[in-house]
Amino acid sequence: MTTPLAGTSARVAPPFRAEHVGSLLRPRALKDAHRDLRDGRVTPDGIRAVEDRCVGDAVKLQEDLGFEVITDGEFRRGSWFLGFVEAVDGLGLEKARFRFHGGVTAADWFGPKVTSKVARRRGITTAEFRFVRSLTRHTPKVTLPAPSAMHFFVGPEGLDTAAYPDLKSFFTDLARVYREELADLARLGCTYVQLDEVPLALLCDEVVRDAVRARGEDPIVLTDFYVAAVNAALEGRPAGMTVGMHLCRGNYKSGWIAAGGYDAVAQRLFNDAHVDAFFLEYDTPRAGGFAPLRFVPAHKTVVLGLVSTKTPVLEDATALARRVDEASRYVPLDRLAVSPQCGFASSAAGNPLTAEDQAAKLGLVARVAREVWT
Repeated sequence: MTTPLAGTSARVAPPFRAEHVGSLLRPRALKDAHRDLRDGRVTPDGIRAVEDRCVGDAVKLQEDLGFEVITDGEFRRGSWFLGFVEAVDGLGLEKARFRFHGGVTAADWFGPKVTSKVARRRGITTAEFRFVRSLTRHTPKVTLPAPSAMHFFVGPEGLDTAAYPDLKSFFTDLARVYREELADLARLGCTYVQLDEVPLALLCDEVVRDAVRARGEDPIVLTDFYVAAVNAALEGRPAGMTVGMHLCRGNYKSGWIAAGGYDAVAQRLFNDAHVDAFFLEYDTPRAGGFAPLRFVPAHKTVVLGLVSTKTPVLEDATALARRVDEASRYVPLDRLAVSPQCGFASSAAGNPLTAEDQAAKLGLVARVAREVWT
């Protein structure tokens, strides 16, 4: 087993020097089991047994590579946000107003919409956390979609105005859902949560901002709403719980939705969002440069997403270390970490990499962390 990284340069609490965003490629056995479920050849209990075995293998992979942060690979979800939609009353799905480009194919997809008053029907990630915690001595990380994901992709047409006459009243109820979930997670012993924030990253793209204006919304006002929604969701969060925010420009079969540096949202987001760390995509020039990091306040950590989950090509460790050094001109090295830019499978289909490619990418992250911070 590879030596764990927790003590590297005194980083013994999350975020760790070597991080990953959360989702992992679904094993063939898991994909086959879900196909069998659809065809009536396996029961839901049978699916759960396969999920349990696959999650156990994923935990072992992370531990063997030396990661202190452990996830279940999001193996029990159809996509990064679907588990949330399924566990919360008042949410449904509708064709999203944005398309993926640049991957295997341009693709339409379905995003969350609001159909009635929202309320937490059951635990969203509590069962996921409980199982992972039973398998590891390391730190489990729970991933949740950010509040903005329940509005942005479908937009104003996706908000039931009979239930919510305005966006503020919707986000007030939605924040209660998050607070209840975080409280239950804390009671189970969870200390590390990541919010997956796609809309604020998309609003860095002027094309997307124009599309938002065309549907009658102001990108600046929307940014303020989404930051406020995060803060409301985290109000009174349990003591000892670290919360990170992952910003993503879209990740489906190696496709993406938007491009553009963080300049449009950096000052407002980095300073005002009540999170402890930002997981930032920096794997391609589409993400822009490191200069917006100058707005990150001194008490927050930046996890640099330098390794791409969209391509099997393995990055050069020396070049990655140089990029960490470049970023340290804006954020001191002791407040930096490294990770892939996103998960390997934001949806069950996953990106077109092999399990071997995935292990090599994660191993590279661990190696760079050792070389930079040891």
